[in-house]
Amino acid sequence: MTPAVEVRAVRLAYRIDKQRVGTIKEYAINLFKGQVDREVLWALDGVDLQVTPGEVLGVIGPNGAGKSTLMKVIARVLPPTEGRVIVRGQVAAMIALGAGFDPESTARENVLLYGALLGRSQTEMRDRLPAIIEWAELQEFVDVPIRAYSSGMVARLGFAVASDFTADVLLIDEVLSVGDQTFQAKSEQRMHDLIAQGSAVVVVSHSMGTISSLCERVLWLERGRVRMLGPVAEVVEAYQASRRS
Repeated sequence: MTPAVEVRAVRLAYRIDKQRVGTIKEYAINLFKGQVDREVLWALDGVDLQVTPGEVLGVIGPNGAGKSTLMKVIARVLPPTEGRVIVRGQVAAMIALGAGFDPESTARENVLLYGALLGRSQTEMRDRLPAIIEWAELQEFVDVPIRAYSSGMVARLGFAVASDFTADVLLIDEVLSVGDQTFQAKSEQRMHDLIAQGSAVVVVSHSMGTISSLCERVLWLERGRVRMLGPVAEVVEAYQASRRS
């Protein structure tokens, strides 16, 4: 079966300035003179993986391991410094939900805007608006500016829009912790429904329960490198053992 996602020897570097400057002018002068001292941080370092249609791959690791960076590379938000990423089909990226919302616009207006960012037509989004708002449980706040929403309400709205259609590839980064326990269960059920429809899924989570319930294989990242890739039970057990030691 042709993979929906292929990550081939991907490396991604962040260049961090080690010296502090007081002004942009001072920085520009130092840069012109070649006096800018930069440290290269490899957020991803030689990552290889494949995800086939209908498969759920979990990504785990400590903070700073490169998990979110990997998701952004697959979503084409960040270009890799080296290597190649191939994604076949339409992508729904549930990363930093609500990041594209305009705080001065209402939920109704933002649904149309967010849908456009996901490549959906205005007509389609207007038709889907009532169902999206109802699923997010925001019927009473549909014409309220987003700036008046709590962070949880914003994330719920973003999740409802992003998960409202079946994509070929789903990227889920710590979004199943949105809201209270009832809403979390509702969100997880929607993920199961989308997975059942044949999407290739990559899910990042610190919750080993979520990873174990959703995933078939797990990628363990450590300092941007692949520490382990294999069946969920084996990788989760090894990862948890490393955290205890």
